[in-house]
Amino acid sequence: MKRSVGLMRRPHRGAISLLAALVLNLGSPAAYAQVNLPALGDAVSQDMDVATERRIGDQVMRQIRPDPDFLDDPLLLEYVQTTWAPLVQAALQMGNIGDETQDRFAWEIFLVRDRSINAFALPGGFVGVHLGLIAMTGSRDELASVLAHELSHITQRHIARRIAGDSRNSMLALAGLLAGLIVASRSGSADVANAAIVGSQAAAAQASLSFSRDMEREADRVGFAVLSQAGFAPSGMFSMFERMEQANHLMDTGAYPYLRSHPLTTERIGDARTRMGTDPYTRPEGAAEHMLMAARARVLMDPRAEAWTHLQNYDAGARELRSRSGGASKGLEQLGARYASALASIKMRDFARAENALRSAELTLQLIGRDAASERLLHYLRAELAQARAQAADGFAALRPLATEKSRALLMQQAQLALVDSSPASAREAAEALQTFVSIHPMDVSAWTHLGQLWTRLDQPLRSLRAQGEARAAMGDLNGAIDRLRSGLRQSRGRDADQIEAAVIDSRLRTLTYQRRQMLEDMYPRGVPPGAELPN
Repeated sequence: MKRSVGLMRRPHRGAISLLAALVLNLGSPAAYAQVNLPALGDAVSQDMDVATERRIGDQVMRQIRPDPDFLDDPLLLEYVQTTWAPLVQAALQMGNIGDETQDRFAWEIFLVRDRSINAFALPGGFVGVHLGLIAMTGSRDELASVLAHELSHITQRHIARRIAGDSRNSMLALAGLLAGLIVASRSGSADVANAAIVGSQAAAAQASLSFSRDMEREADRVGFAVLSQAGFAPSGMFSMFERMEQANHLMDTGAYPYLRSHPLTTERIGDARTRMGTDPYTRPEGAAEHMLMAARARVLMDPRAEAWTHLQNYDAGARELRSRSGGASKGLEQLGARYASALASIKMRDFARAENALRSAELTLQLIGRDAASERLLHYLRAELAQARAQAADGFAALRPLATEKSRALLMQQAQLALVDSSPASAREAAEALQTFVSIHPMDVSAWTHLGQLWTRLDQPLRSLRAQGEARAAMGDLNGAIDRLRSGLRQSRGRDADQIEAAVIDSRLRTLTYQRRQMLEDMYPRGVPPGAELPN
């Protein structure tokens, strides 16, 4: 965890509930028995072992996942995951990840709908990435450099070491700081809140701890090696430092919390340049795919109508490229601007403008040189436009060139199109495909959610309730999951109920009820009080 200072924008009850839950869990006698933070001076003791750190991370993520700013955009998430996965693999090859942490930690990366420039590591192998960070990067190599740094905080056990060395009474110090953050959030004062956290649960979750300068230097050093081993341009880290430093000098608005938790000292910047050796520095070139993903992040990071209106005009005044000689850099910039304009227009339901911007983006891509990854993203954007127009046939036609693709993004887009299609056949096909998918990926909240909607559309109430329950369970809301499964079990007593599905619901209800009981016993080691419930 690291402290992050965000912009004072709007009250965010989610952040307050997370902080309150953390204080409650960490400050209670049950938490002492459950967490057992290590004694002062024992850097990573047996008390703060890998299993305990993962358990803390899971507790935090149960509060983060229900937050509206916890974003599951299949295309952006896929892009970040395919940047993250080579870094984790490189860390494994280098021996940075031991057998125990490999098995027990989540190694999960997730997106946060927030326009500030930030990324952060949480206990147990979770890393959050603000959309604002993706939007400001100029290449995948720059994004990878930040992820490599955060990954190294995890592999070097900085979170456990920071907690262990926090103070003579680490638990009380942590609980006290979190209590202060709650007061700051409730005060409504920008001055108070800027000393703590506002914006999103994910930002709040990292607020309690900041890393020492030695840890930051270590994360830079190890992260640089991981970045290079994973096949990314080594100059990506220095380029990212340079980009953030320049942007922060121009815009000293507090929008760069990453620089507050990771101060860009002259020493860190110099070390990053030195590690590149004697080769002349060249900033990594951005590919068309990255420009499109940065543009998508720019649209999704701020859901206000005024922000989307501004992005609709993002490509206004840009001269049309007439040939490939117009310049690759300028062409990439225009491609991103037109993608952002089209997506923002879809969000504003200005479909004529979206169509024009999308056609301009397609033409720009032809002029700067087609590539499969970028063409794919434009196919998805055309499908999104068709979905917004409730023209499912056009959406399925847009996806037809991707028919052989076996991706989560395609499944999700097909499911969304099926929900606006008048034909039950497409809904059934999408439901069956998602049912197979969740049997392999049972913790996918969005897949279960779409599946529940499809089964409702197909008049399959038991299957719908089961999918809704599984979605809540995957989110970490066992109370909500059990409520929905109990409702399904009551409905299964009808004469025409699907008894096979009823048996599945009954089995899952027993499993989740047992899991909830075990969690309550962990929270109350001296005995579970009557009527005790897990916090939502």
